[in-house]
Amino acid sequence: MHNHIYYLNQIFSDNICTYNQFISIKTIQQNLQAVLDNPAPFLSPFSFEITFECLQPLSDDLEWKVLYVGSAEDTSHDQVLDEILVGPIPVGINKFVLQADAPDISQIPEGDILGVTVVLVTCSYREKEFVRVGYYVNNEYTEEYDEEVGPPKPLDMNKVRRSVLAEKPRVTRFPIQWGDNKDEEIENVQQNGQGGMEGYTMEEAKMAGASGVGEDSMMIDAVME
Repeated sequence: MHNHIYYLNQIFSDNICTYNQFISIKTIQQNLQAVLDNPAPFLSPFSFEITFECLQPLSDDLEWKVLYVGSAEDTSHDQVLDEILVGPIPVGINKFVLQADAPDISQIPEGDILGVTVVLVTCSYREKEFVRVGYYVNNEYTEEYDEEVGPPKPLDMNKVRRSVLAEKPRVTRFPIQWGDNKDEEIENVQQNGQGGMEGYTMEEAKMAGASGVGEDSMMIDAVME
Protein backbone atom coordinates (compact mmCIF):
# COMPACT_ATOMS: atom_id res chain seq x y z
CA MET A 1 0.00 0.00 0.00
CA HIS A 2 1.31 3.40 -0.96
CA ASN A 3 0.64 6.80 0.53
CA HIS A 4 1.76 9.42 -1.93
CA ILE A 5 0.51 12.47 -3.81
CA TYR A 6 -0.42 12.50 -7.47
CA TYR A 7 -0.07 15.84 -9.22
CA LEU A 8 -2.78 16.10 -11.84
CA ASN A 9 -2.63 17.16 -15.42
CA GLN A 10 -5.56 19.46 -16.08
CA ILE A 11 -7.55 18.57 -19.18
CA PHE A 12 -9.62 21.16 -21.03
CA SER A 13 -11.49 18.87 -23.43
CA ASP A 14 -14.79 17.18 -22.69
CA ASN A 15 -13.76 14.36 -25.01
CA ILE A 16 -12.06 12.57 -22.13
CA CYS A 17 -15.44 11.70 -20.60
CA THR A 18 -15.67 8.02 -21.49
CA TYR A 19 -19.02 7.26 -19.84
CA ASN A 20 -22.14 9.33 -19.33
CA GLN A 21 -22.15 8.56 -15.61
CA PHE A 22 -21.58 11.75 -13.68
CA ILE A 23 -21.87 12.14 -9.95
CA SER A 24 -22.91 15.75 -9.47
CA ILE A 25 -21.62 16.82 -6.09
CA LYS A 26 -21.41 20.42 -4.97
CA THR A 27 -17.67 20.71 -5.60
CA ILE A 28 -16.70 17.61 -7.60
CA GLN A 29 -18.41 16.42 -10.77
CA GLN A 30 -16.95 13.03 -11.43
CA ASN A 31 -16.83 10.56 -14.29
CA LEU A 32 -16.18 7.16 -12.73
CA GLN A 33 -14.36 5.49 -14.45
CA ALA A 34 -12.60 3.41 -17.08
CA VAL A 35 -11.13 0.05 -15.99
CA LEU A 36 -7.89 -0.49 -17.88
CA ASP A 37 -6.24 -3.79 -18.81
CA ASN A 38 -9.43 -5.77 -18.33
CA PRO A 39 -9.62 -8.76 -18.23
CA ALA A 40 -6.18 -9.42 -16.81
CA PRO A 41 -4.19 -12.03 -14.91
CA PHE A 42 -5.14 -12.15 -11.23
CA LEU A 43 -1.64 -11.14 -10.11
CA SER A 44 -1.52 -8.02 -12.29
CA PRO A 45 -2.30 -4.57 -10.83
CA PHE A 46 -5.74 -2.98 -10.99
CA SER A 47 -5.79 0.18 -13.12
CA PHE A 48 -8.60 2.77 -13.18
CA GLU A 49 -8.59 5.83 -15.39
CA ILE A 50 -10.45 8.49 -13.41
CA THR A 51 -11.78 11.73 -14.81
CA PHE A 52 -13.44 14.41 -12.71
CA GLU A 53 -14.28 18.08 -12.83
CA CYS A 54 -13.54 20.34 -9.88
CA LEU A 55 -16.12 23.13 -9.73
CA GLN A 56 -14.65 25.08 -6.82
CA PRO A 57 -11.15 25.50 -5.37
CA LEU A 58 -10.20 22.86 -2.80
CA SER A 59 -7.82 23.68 0.03
CA ASP A 60 -6.96 20.01 0.72
CA ASP A 61 -6.17 16.89 -1.29
CA LEU A 62 -8.58 14.13 -2.30
CA GLU A 63 -7.91 10.71 -0.80
CA TRP A 64 -8.53 7.70 -3.04
CA LYS A 65 -8.65 4.08 -1.90
CA VAL A 66 -8.96 0.76 -3.70
CA LEU A 67 -10.42 -2.03 -1.53
CA TYR A 68 -10.76 -5.71 -2.38
CA VAL A 69 -13.40 -7.88 -0.69
CA GLY A 70 -11.62 -11.12 0.16
CA SER A 71 -14.59 -12.98 1.63
CA ALA A 72 -18.34 -12.46 1.77
CA GLU A 73 -18.39 -14.02 5.23
CA ASP A 74 -15.63 -12.17 7.07
CA THR A 75 -14.63 -8.51 6.76
CA SER A 76 -11.20 -9.27 8.23
CA HIS A 77 -10.21 -10.52 4.76
CA ASP A 78 -10.93 -7.14 3.13
CA GLN A 79 -7.75 -5.55 1.81
CA VAL A 80 -6.84 -1.92 1.09
CA LEU A 81 -4.84 -2.36 -2.12
CA ASP A 82 -3.77 1.26 -2.37
CA GLU A 83 -4.38 4.57 -0.67
CA ILE A 84 -3.22 7.81 -2.28
CA LEU A 85 -3.56 11.55 -1.92
CA VAL A 86 -4.35 13.47 -5.11
CA GLY A 87 -3.59 17.15 -5.25
CA PRO A 88 -3.40 20.04 -5.52
CA ILE A 89 -6.71 20.00 -7.39
CA PRO A 90 -7.08 22.72 -10.03
CA VAL A 91 -10.51 23.98 -11.02
CA GLY A 92 -11.53 22.30 -14.26
CA ILE A 93 -11.45 18.81 -15.74
CA ASN A 94 -8.71 16.51 -14.44
CA LYS A 95 -7.66 12.97 -15.27
CA PHE A 96 -5.25 10.45 -13.75
CA VAL A 97 -4.66 6.69 -13.59
CA LEU A 98 -5.13 5.04 -10.21
CA GLN A 99 -3.13 1.81 -10.03
CA ALA A 100 -3.23 -0.68 -7.17
CA ASP A 101 -1.37 -3.92 -6.53
CA ALA A 102 -3.18 -7.24 -6.81
CA PRO A 103 -4.58 -8.59 -3.54
CA ASP A 104 -2.40 -10.70 -1.27
CA ILE A 105 -3.70 -14.24 -1.82
CA SER A 106 -2.40 -15.32 1.58
CA GLN A 107 -5.07 -13.07 3.11
CA ILE A 108 -7.92 -14.65 1.08
CA PRO A 109 -9.56 -17.94 2.16
CA GLU A 110 -8.70 -20.67 -0.34
CA GLY A 111 -12.36 -21.25 -1.17
CA ASP A 112 -12.93 -17.56 -1.98
CA ILE A 113 -10.11 -17.00 -4.47
CA LEU A 114 -12.18 -18.20 -7.45
CA GLY A 115 -15.68 -16.97 -8.20
CA VAL A 116 -17.33 -13.59 -7.81
CA THR A 117 -16.31 -10.85 -5.42
CA VAL A 118 -16.19 -7.03 -5.32
CA VAL A 119 -13.57 -4.31 -5.72
CA LEU A 120 -14.35 -0.82 -4.41
CA VAL A 121 -12.91 2.57 -5.34
CA THR A 122 -13.65 5.30 -2.80
CA CYS A 123 -12.84 8.99 -2.57
CA SER A 124 -12.76 11.16 0.55
CA TYR A 125 -12.20 14.81 1.34
CA ARG A 126 -10.92 15.76 4.80
CA GLU A 127 -11.41 12.14 5.89
CA LYS A 128 -15.07 12.20 4.82
CA GLU A 129 -15.99 9.69 2.12
CA PHE A 130 -18.25 11.24 -0.53
CA VAL A 131 -18.31 8.59 -3.26
CA ARG A 132 -17.91 4.81 -3.46
CA VAL A 133 -17.92 2.82 -6.69
CA GLY A 134 -18.27 -0.96 -6.55
CA TYR A 135 -17.50 -3.42 -9.33
CA TYR A 136 -18.22 -7.12 -9.44
CA VAL A 137 -15.08 -9.14 -10.17
CA ASN A 138 -15.03 -12.71 -11.47
CA ASN A 139 -11.89 -14.81 -10.95
CA GLU A 140 -11.73 -17.98 -13.00
CA TYR A 141 -9.21 -20.74 -13.63
CA THR A 142 -8.13 -20.66 -17.27
CA GLU A 143 -7.42 -24.40 -17.61
CA GLU A 144 -10.13 -27.04 -17.73
CA TYR A 145 -10.63 -29.20 -14.65
CA ASP A 146 -13.05 -31.82 -13.39
CA GLU A 147 -16.04 -29.93 -11.97
CA GLU A 148 -16.69 -32.69 -9.45
CA VAL A 149 -13.12 -32.63 -8.18
CA GLY A 150 -12.52 -28.87 -8.49
CA PRO A 151 -9.41 -26.98 -9.62
CA PRO A 152 -5.95 -28.20 -8.59
CA LYS A 153 -4.74 -27.34 -5.10
CA PRO A 154 -2.83 -25.28 -4.40
CA LEU A 155 -4.00 -23.02 -7.22
CA ASP A 156 -1.49 -21.96 -9.84
CA MET A 157 -2.23 -18.22 -9.60
CA ASN A 158 -0.57 -17.62 -12.96
CA LYS A 159 -3.55 -19.46 -14.46
CA VAL A 160 -6.23 -17.37 -12.73
CA ARG A 161 -7.86 -14.64 -14.80
CA ARG A 162 -9.63 -11.60 -13.34
CA SER A 163 -12.57 -10.00 -15.14
CA VAL A 164 -14.11 -6.76 -13.84
CA LEU A 165 -17.70 -6.00 -14.82
CA ALA A 166 -16.70 -2.47 -15.75
CA GLU A 167 -19.88 -1.54 -17.61
CA LYS A 168 -22.13 -1.73 -14.56
CA PRO A 169 -20.58 -0.07 -11.52
CA ARG A 170 -22.69 0.50 -8.41
CA VAL A 171 -22.33 4.02 -7.09
CA THR A 172 -23.06 5.36 -3.60
CA ARG A 173 -22.83 9.06 -2.81
CA PHE A 174 -22.50 10.64 0.62
CA PRO A 175 -23.22 14.34 1.26
CA ILE A 176 -20.33 16.01 3.06
CA GLN A 177 -19.26 19.47 4.14
CA TRP A 178 -16.78 20.85 1.62
CA GLY A 179 -15.99 24.24 3.15
CA ASP A 180 -14.98 25.55 6.55
CA ASN A 181 -18.41 26.96 7.38
CA LYS A 182 -20.11 24.47 9.69
CA ASP A 183 -23.50 25.95 8.81
CA GLU A 184 -22.93 25.26 5.15
CA GLU A 185 -25.82 23.45 3.51
CA ILE A 186 -24.81 19.97 2.39
CA GLU A 187 -26.26 19.27 -1.01
CA ASN A 188 -28.28 16.09 -1.43
CA VAL A 189 -27.29 14.88 -4.88
CA GLN A 190 -28.76 12.44 -7.37
CA GLN A 191 -27.13 10.07 -9.82
CA ASN A 192 -27.35 10.74 -13.56
CA GLY A 193 -27.08 7.94 -16.12
CA GLN A 194 -27.09 4.20 -15.57
CA GLY A 195 -25.39 2.12 -12.94
CA GLY A 196 -26.40 4.10 -9.85
CA MET A 197 -27.89 2.41 -6.81
CA GLU A 198 -28.89 4.32 -3.67
CA GLY A 199 -27.67 2.92 -0.38
CA TYR A 200 -25.22 0.49 -1.95
CA THR A 201 -22.81 -0.49 0.83
CA MET A 202 -19.89 -2.88 1.15
CA GLU A 203 -22.03 -5.38 3.01
CA GLU A 204 -24.69 -5.32 0.27
CA ALA A 205 -21.96 -5.72 -2.33
CA LYS A 206 -20.71 -8.82 -0.57
CA MET A 207 -24.18 -10.33 -0.24
CA ALA A 208 -25.10 -9.70 -3.87
CA GLY A 209 -21.74 -10.17 -5.53
CA ALA A 210 -19.86 -12.79 -3.58
CA SER A 211 -22.42 -15.11 -2.05
CA GLY A 212 -25.39 -14.53 -4.34
CA VAL A 213 -23.84 -15.89 -7.54
CA GLY A 214 -21.73 -18.84 -8.50
CA GLU A 215 -18.51 -19.20 -10.43
CA ASP A 216 -20.12 -18.81 -13.86
CA SER A 217 -19.13 -15.34 -15.00
CA MET A 218 -22.36 -15.01 -17.03
CA MET A 219 -24.35 -14.87 -13.80
CA ILE A 220 -22.67 -11.61 -12.82
CA ASP A 221 -24.63 -9.75 -15.47
CA ALA A 222 -27.91 -11.24 -14.25
CA VAL A 223 -27.41 -10.17 -10.65
CA MET A 224 -26.44 -6.64 -11.73
CA GLU A 225 -29.70 -6.02 -13.60
